[in-house]
Amino acid sequence: MSQQALDLRGSVQIVRRHKILVGFVMTLGILGGAAFAVLEPPMLTSTALVALAEPSAAQSAAATSGIDPYTSTEEVIAGSYQVLLDALPDVRPAMSLEQLRHNVQVGSPAADIISFSAKGKNTTDAEATASAVALSYIAYVSSAKSPVGHVSAQLLSSATVATGPSPTERIVIFALLGALAGALIGAVAALAIGRNRNRLRGRDEIANSIGVPVLTSFPVAHPANAAGWTKLLEDYRPGAVHAFGMRQVLQQLGGPSLNGGNGNGHGMPSFTVLSLSSDPGAFAIGPQLAAFAAAQGIPTILVIGPQQDVKVTATLRAACAAPPGASSKELGRLRVAVLDGDVDMQPDATLTVVVAVVDPQNPQVPDTARTAATVLGVSAGAATGEQLARVAMSAALRGRDITGILVADPEPTDHTSGRIPQLPTPAHRRMPTRLKGLTTEIKR
Repeated sequence: MSQQALDLRGSVQIVRRHKILVGFVMTLGILGGAAFAVLEPPMLTSTALVALAEPSAAQSAAATSGIDPYTSTEEVIAGSYQVLLDALPDVRPAMSLEQLRHNVQVGSPAADIISFSAKGKNTTDAEATASAVALSYIAYVSSAKSPVGHVSAQLLSSATVATGPSPTERIVIFALLGALAGALIGAVAALAIGRNRNRLRGRDEIANSIGVPVLTSFPVAHPANAAGWTKLLEDYRPGAVHAFGMRQVLQQLGGPSLNGGNGNGHGMPSFTVLSLSSDPGAFAIGPQLAAFAAAQGIPTILVIGPQQDVKVTATLRAACAAPPGASSKELGRLRVAVLDGDVDMQPDATLTVVVAVVDPQNPQVPDTARTAATVLGVSAGAATGEQLARVAMSAALRGRDITGILVADPEPTDHTSGRIPQLPTPAHRRMPTRLKGLTTEIKR
């Protein structure tokens, strides 16, 4: 039962993550159902009644057993080939004998009464068809061609006004059916997509995939053009919660620990944000951090470093491109530059943020544009553990170990932190005799 509950909960989460897909398919279902109701109007039904003459005494005696062979026989004759064939010239619209047989129902609502119910797309057609078949039957049984002899029959009730469901009611019903079908189809498609992708969505999943903690997570913008990037770099203002997380990240990446290690030797705070070309959302992490730092009064330079896929960075490059003869461009209090070689640390810049994009299948972290620290930017649900491991390995081979992960657009239902806990240290630890006086620590 617990496994079933987990599977159900996981399925619900997958459907919620793909709610846009489910909603889109539901909308198509509603539109399709409504369109069907409009293009295929309901069939209306009209009924004509024919009264038969009183049966003979022998026929009445046979009917006392509960079965009226006289009326049953007339029902068969009323729906016979000859009666329907004779009615064809007067039915509306013109149709084949087989269509007429399908549209007309013969019954007996009471003893000695034959009913003819005909279907039509409008009132006139339904009434004309019902009357035509009823009159054809009367003429047939009253003629010498009748197989049961002359039968006295007359029209008891002319074809009634055709009735059927109202158009509005039909549209609503079919729209609801379309919505239900669309929801089911959308949910199945979402489950198929979600279960076939090993994408990492939770912060703990992302952190544990390569053993690197998540430093913070925040929503990112998705500018579609250079003007959108310019507006983001000039006016970006995160909410209080995300601003606090960004401030902590800047303190961790810009503290004294960055003055050594694999830095560039200038002793100035700097870090590189790596992201995947298949994850364009995460590309905005670096620019947003740089814009936030500049808004806090920190002299910051944003560098668009060497890229494996320039298409991902094309619009940002257009926004950051310096005019001819200049090496950088001012966007408010933030300086931006597009470089393809080593990062030239500006003496008046307190913080340098480099953004780089790599191929998730064959990541090649550039040897140039080296900074004091390297972090990995990834959107929730945009990458697999194998892809992140490839990037981390490529960075490590070039002496640029990943020191932290920044998660873009975290899942609203994700309540994990992505913090990798340190191994617990016993309160009272007795060391072996030979190692007396020697202590060790495990740091991550």
